[in-house]
Amino acid sequence: MEDHLQVLRDFFAADKFAAGIGIVIDNVTDKHVVCSLELNDSHHNAGGGVQGGAIFTLADLTFAIACNTDYVFGKAPTMSVGASCTISYLKATRGTKLFAESTTLNQGRTLGNYRINVRDDLGIEIAEVLCTSCRLPRH
Repeated sequence: MEDHLQVLRDFFAADKFAAGIGIVIDNVTDKHVVCSLELNDSHHNAGGGVQGGAIFTLADLTFAIACNTDYVFGKAPTMSVGASCTISYLKATRGTKLFAESTTLNQGRTLGNYRINVRDDLGIEIAEVLCTSCRLPRH
């Protein structure tokens, strides 16, 4: 399983923005992905809270991994991209680390549906993201 995780980490290291803000891929199974982000001053907005973009980027990378694991391991012919993502910010965090966990709701041949829950290290639910992926056509 560790080799499986390292292959995904190596593949998604090409996502320079997510890697640059410090997102880590913690765990991946067939229908579940967990990523985390250790918060620092660069993640805060002018009001002192965690920037919504940092929260969304954590959820977005978690979604990207969830809908492309089959592609990375040769079980799907092409990559999937986000067709739609809706985020609901539920509560401000007082923690020092965020975790995003994906749940695969449906993965068809073309479209997939995912729920990403973001919580902090205090166990507080921070955001919920509902995403739809679309598998790219073959060239």
